[in-house]
Amino acid sequence: FLCHAFFDNWSILLGVFQSKNYQYALALVFAIEEINKNPHLLPNMTLGFGLYNVMHSPMTVMENPFIWLAGLEKHVPNYTCRKQSKSVAVISESSTAVQMGTLLELYKIPQLTLGPFEPLLSDSGQFPSLYQMTPKDTSLTHGMVSLMLHFSWTWVGLAISDLPKGIQFMSDLKAEMQKNGICVDFVELIPATLESLSSLQNSAHIQIIKSSANVEILFCVTESLIGASFQSWEQLMTWKVWVTTSQWDFASSEKPFLLYSFHGTLIFSNHHSEISGFKNFLQTANPSKYPEDSYFSKLWSLAFNCSVTGASCKTLQNCPLNASLESLPPHYFDMSMSDGSYNIYNAVYAVAHSVHEMLLQELEMQPVNSGAKLHPFLKNLQFTNPAGDLVNLNHKRNLEAEYDILNFWNFPYGYGRKVKVGWFSPYVSHGQQLSLSENLIEWATGITETPRSVCSVSCSPGFRKTPLEGKPACCFDCTLCPENEISNQTDMDQCVNCPDLQYANTERDQCFHKKVTFLSFEDPLGMTLVCTALCFSVLTVVFLGVFVKHRDTPIVKANNRCLSYILLIALIFCFLCSLLFIGHPNTTTCVLQQTTFGVVFTLAVSTVLAKTITVLLAFKVTVPGRRMRQWLLSGVPNSIIPICSLIQLALCGIWLGTSPPFIDTDAHSEHGHIILVCNKGSVTAFYCVLGYLGSLALASFTVAFLARNLPDKFNEAKFLTFSMLVFCSVWVTFLPVYQSTKGKVMVAVEVFSILCSSAGLLGCIFVPKCYIILFRPEKNRLRFIKQIFHCDVIK
Repeated sequence: FLCHAFFDNWSILLGVFQSKNYQYALALVFAIEEINKNPHLLPNMTLGFGLYNVMHSPMTVMENPFIWLAGLEKHVPNYTCRKQSKSVAVISESSTAVQMGTLLELYKIPQLTLGPFEPLLSDSGQFPSLYQMTPKDTSLTHGMVSLMLHFSWTWVGLAISDLPKGIQFMSDLKAEMQKNGICVDFVELIPATLESLSSLQNSAHIQIIKSSANVEILFCVTESLIGASFQSWEQLMTWKVWVTTSQWDFASSEKPFLLYSFHGTLIFSNHHSEISGFKNFLQTANPSKYPEDSYFSKLWSLAFNCSVTGASCKTLQNCPLNASLESLPPHYFDMSMSDGSYNIYNAVYAVAHSVHEMLLQELEMQPVNSGAKLHPFLKNLQFTNPAGDLVNLNHKRNLEAEYDILNFWNFPYGYGRKVKVGWFSPYVSHGQQLSLSENLIEWATGITETPRSVCSVSCSPGFRKTPLEGKPACCFDCTLCPENEISNQTDMDQCVNCPDLQYANTERDQCFHKKVTFLSFEDPLGMTLVCTALCFSVLTVVFLGVFVKHRDTPIVKANNRCLSYILLIALIFCFLCSLLFIGHPNTTTCVLQQTTFGVVFTLAVSTVLAKTITVLLAFKVTVPGRRMRQWLLSGVPNSIIPICSLIQLALCGIWLGTSPPFIDTDAHSEHGHIILVCNKGSVTAFYCVLGYLGSLALASFTVAFLARNLPDKFNEAKFLTFSMLVFCSVWVTFLPVYQSTKGKVMVAVEVFSILCSSAGLLGCIFVPKCYIILFRPEKNRLRFIKQIFHCDVIK
C-alpha cells in the first residue's frame, strides 16, 4: 500500500536546498520502516510511499498532483495509467491542502495535513476527506500574551502573514493584548505572493528598525516567503527580541548574520514526546542505505563536499569516512524531530491503524485498492502513538495545543541551536499556565539583562498614569497623586483616597494614621494665649483693686463706681473664659465655651451700655423736667444689665436644649493630624448669640457716640465710644477670618478675638482713669474738677 507525501519545495525555487524539508522525508521513511517491522500492526503487509514536490506558485501547485493521479509525465485530467494503484492516502502541508484538497476530493482520497492547523480546513462540508494532524492552535495567542505579561513587555511590533490565517491570528492576538493592557506599535503584513514581496522588503525592514518596540512578534503561514523577506536584509538587528513559532525555521538559514540577528529568539513549538529510535535512525542514515534517493545524495554532496559521479548523479566519492547527519551543524540539519516531522510520523501511523481496522472488519481478505474505504475509520480514529502521546483525528474532539518554549542560541557563532526554556499549557490553572527557566534564556547579543519593551516608563508608586492624547493606552505621562491620595503600585490608573483617619506621606505611596492633636496648653500658640489671658486677668484685678481703694475719689464716683466694679469683674471672666477653649476638649468644656463666652460678654457690653446711658441722663437732668431725673435716681439704667443678660441666657438655654455643642474631629485642616474640636452643634444658634452680642455693642457705640461732646471731665463718653469702636472692629474682623480658618487656628482666632475685645474695653475705659488716680492725683480732686467744669460752661 502506498502513502504519498507532497512537500513544499520553495527552497529549490530560491536555489537553496532546505535540509529541514528533507527531515520530513526521513520521518516518513522512519515511520513506514517502523510499522513494517511491527508484527502487531498490518502483519504480512508492507507500506510503501512516494514523494512529490509542490511549488508555491498558482501555475505549478497542481502539476505534480496531476502527474501522480495520471501516472504520466503529462498531466491529463480524468485519465490514469495506474490500473492497479494501491495508494490509500496523501500527506501534505496545510499551505497547499486547499488547492490539492479540491482535486483529491473528486477521488475521495484521504488527505492528512502535517500543519499548521488551519480552521478553514476543518469545514467537513467543504473538505470531508481532509484530516489535520496538528492540534488546534487557539491557545497560541494566550501563550504569547502570557509571555509578554511575564516579562512586562507592553509595547510590541507585529509582522504577520497576510493570508487569512495570519489575519485571523492578528485579530485574536490584538484582542487578547488589549484585554491585558499590551499595545501594538506597528503591524507589517508579509505578502504571500512574489509580486508583492519585493515592494514590502525594504519598507518592513525600515519599519522594524525605526520601531521603539524592542519585542517583535513574527507569525508566518507561508514560511518560505517570510524567509525570503528576511533573507534579503543586509543590516543586523541584534537589539530586538523576536517571538515566533516553529513554522518558520530561521535556524536553518545559511547566512551567519541572520543567525546573529535572531540570537535570543523565543519560539513556540508544539509539545510532543520524544520518538524513541528516531535519532538513531538519523545517525545511521546515509546515501548508501537509500541509493535510489537522489535528494539524499545531493544533500550529502553539499554538506560534505563530495564529488558526484555516474549517469544518475547518485554515486558519491571523496566523502569523509565519519560523515553523518549528526556531524552537521544544527542550522544545517537538526537532529531533533521538528513539529512537521512529528505530525508526518503520526499521519503514517493513522493511515496504518485505519487500514488495520478496516482489514479486521473485512469478511474476506481483499486488496485495499481505494483510500475512500478508510474514511469511516479515520473520522473517529483515536490511538496512542509509540511515544505515548494521544492522537485524535476527530476535529470536533481535537484538543488545544500545548507548547514548548524554545530559545535560539547562536553559540558558538554560526552554530545555531534551540534549547527548551519553558512551556505553556492551557490545561493547568490560570496563573500557572506559563513556566519559564529564565536562567537558561540567552537574550539578543549585547543584552545582559531581561530586555524592556515599553512605550512609557512605568509610573512608580505615588504617581498615576495620565493618557496622552492620540496615543495608545501604553503611552502615558506620570502625574503625582493629589494631596491625601496615594498609589502603592506601579502603573496605577487612578490614585486612591486615604481613609479619614489616615493621611498620605510626602511620596504619596503610603497612608499613615493621623496624630490626634488639639490646641493644648503645651502648644506654643496655646501657651502664648494662656499667658496673655492670665496677664490681662491679673491686670484687671489690679485695676479693680485700684478702684476699690480709691472708691471715694471724684473720678471713681463721677461715673457710677458700682457699674465700674461690675464691668471690671465681667472683664476678668471674659479673659478667663478664653481658657475654656484651650486644652483637651470634653463635653463640659464644649458646653461651657460658647455659653460662658456669650453670657460674660453680654454682661460686659450691657454694663458699658448702662454706663453710657447713665452719662447721657446725667447731663439731661440739667434740662427742666422731672422724668429723666426720676429715671436716673430710680436706677433705670442699671436694670439694663440683668435684662440683657437674661435674654442672652434664654438664647443659650434654647441652644443647649435643641442642639448643644459636642466633641468633634477635624481630619482635614492640618496635614497628618486629627484635631479635636468642639462642634457648635447649631451654627444658627451660635450666630444668634453672637448677633445679639453685636447688637448690644452697636447700641452702646451709638449711645456713646451721641454723648461724645459732653464735658469729658465729668463723663467718659469719648472713652466709651472708642472702646466700643475697638470692640466692634475686632468682632467684625473676626467673622470672615473665622469662616476662612479650620482646626486649631479657628480656635485660636476666637480666643484671640476674645482677648483683643476684652483688652480694648479694659484699655480704653480704665487705663486713663488709673493713670490719673496713680500718677496724676492732683486732677482727682473736686476743686480741680469744678474749675474745669466752670471753664467748660463759660465756653
